[in-house]
Amino acid sequence: MGDWTTTADGRKGRRPRALSPLREHVRDTFWFAPTAAMLLVLLVWAAAAEADARIVDALRESGDYESLKELLKFADDARVVVTTVSAAMMTFIGVVFSISLVALQMASGQFSPRVVRIFVRSRISKATFAVFLATFVLSLLVLTGFDGERDPRLVVSVPLVQSLLTLLMVGLSLLLFVMYVNAMLRLMRVGHVIDRITREAFRVIARTTAPASGRDPAPDAGPVALGPVTAQVIHHGRAGVLRDVHVSRLVRAARRQGVVLRLIPRIGDFVVPGTPVLAVHGGAAPAPRRLRGTVSVGVERTFHQDLSFGLRQLSDIALRALSAAVNDPTTAVQALDRIVQFLAAVAGRPLDTSLHRDRRGEVRLVQPVPGWTELVDLAFTEIRGCAVGTPQVTRRMTAGLDDLLRITPAGRRAPLVRHRELLTQAVERAVPEAADRAFALTPDRQGIG
Repeated sequence: MGDWTTTADGRKGRRPRALSPLREHVRDTFWFAPTAAMLLVLLVWAAAAEADARIVDALRESGDYESLKELLKFADDARVVVTTVSAAMMTFIGVVFSISLVALQMASGQFSPRVVRIFVRSRISKATFAVFLATFVLSLLVLTGFDGERDPRLVVSVPLVQSLLTLLMVGLSLLLFVMYVNAMLRLMRVGHVIDRITREAFRVIARTTAPASGRDPAPDAGPVALGPVTAQVIHHGRAGVLRDVHVSRLVRAARRQGVVLRLIPRIGDFVVPGTPVLAVHGGAAPAPRRLRGTVSVGVERTFHQDLSFGLRQLSDIALRALSAAVNDPTTAVQALDRIVQFLAAVAGRPLDTSLHRDRRGEVRLVQPVPGWTELVDLAFTEIRGCAVGTPQVTRRMTAGLDDLLRITPAGRRAPLVRHRELLTQAVERAVPEAADRAFALTPDRQGIG
């Protein structure tokens, strides 16, 4: 029961299967992977313990007590290793992640507090923490399997497979530790952080908008004619940011009811109890049970369906870099590079509205997305206000606006021209010398090189 998606210009295409809100929220948590790993290691340990018991039974039934003696000697040596691992692993976990949290705090203070989500969503971070905890739990479980009996005829279990599994987990932990340190060092480099934000923003572009046809596509087509509002769905949950909506479930609910649902707030808006979140066109609202869990509200924005969140983070990094406390215009230029890249990618795409259709091709859900003017204002307004006294940034912004004016359809050039003129006026007011003004407004893609 798939659905289709179109944008404001009427183009229709198969909607790529997006992550459901539940899966997306799991990715935003740090507890799920370690918890799952510890539960999995319990199952693995039980299987290994059963294998060890069968080995001992087989040797005893065959009368091979010499091999059992050798296994008991191996168990003595393995006990020392496993005991050392169990004693050192938790200390190792504490030291490693304490240092990592300090590094993360420094990165969030230098770039933006929103970069913390990169660490939380990092697969290598979750895998490392999960394997470390699993190794610690496994070593404790293996220690319970050592038998104090020295007579091979009476011994019940020799943890051979369990000990080998523990050594394997220790080796995997060391490998992941090296990869984790490398990932944390990359997280402290502004270029890598900006690149991660940009790549996630481009994935949202691919899910939210579709390329328009033709060399000079028409600007945003405006609202879709849906008829009068016949009902509204009120938000009764907690106050917070609208993180995402479960598109497929809303489409199915609207199809069963024979209506069209329109999301009233935009993804990323702050909603409070009593706020209408869905407008119903063409009939009564679907039953509450069909809409339960379709709208997710949280404490912070996420990338899943939020088209402008990437620009917000890039702008925050540039603003932090231009503050008097940091004073790092080169970082602001790097953020502007990606801002221009983002705007260039959406310059030819229909915006303002995303339409979701059922399998029969009928519009069932209308979801608002930011328009071109809003994206341009978000990209340049605040940075322009802080960059007037920094010629490196004004030169890069001038070059970026000029590049966008060359590739943007004619119907969308007005906000770019407006920001170009406002930048010129601001520099003329703030810089007294004509030569300095001319230098600050000379387009340069590297700022000053």
